[in-house]
Amino acid sequence: MTFRLHPDAALEHERQLAYYEERSTGLGRRYHVATMQAIGKAVQDPHQYKVVRSPDLRQVRLRGFPFAIVYRESGGIVQVLAVAHHRRHPNYWAMRA
Repeated sequence: MTFRLHPDAALEHERQLAYYEERSTGLGRRYHVATMQAIGKAVQDPHQYKVVRSPDLRQVRLRGFPFAIVYRESGGIVQVLAVAHHRRHPNYWAMRA
């Protein structure tokens, strides 16, 4: 299985990576690694995480950062719709589905 980032999710990730790297050298890299690990978990077993929005949107949390990967599996591809902060603008990504 493979994954695809929604263009807005890619932009969110790039912005957060830059933000964390600006705060502390190496922190951006740790954020990137945590993001890729979370996406890897979704790719490995996309149905192991609970549905957060019917019918098929799921999320996996990043370890050590207040973000979650919001995704769905379709046709053997994990579609990453958002890299969403836990507390900012809940469900803003729903229009991407």
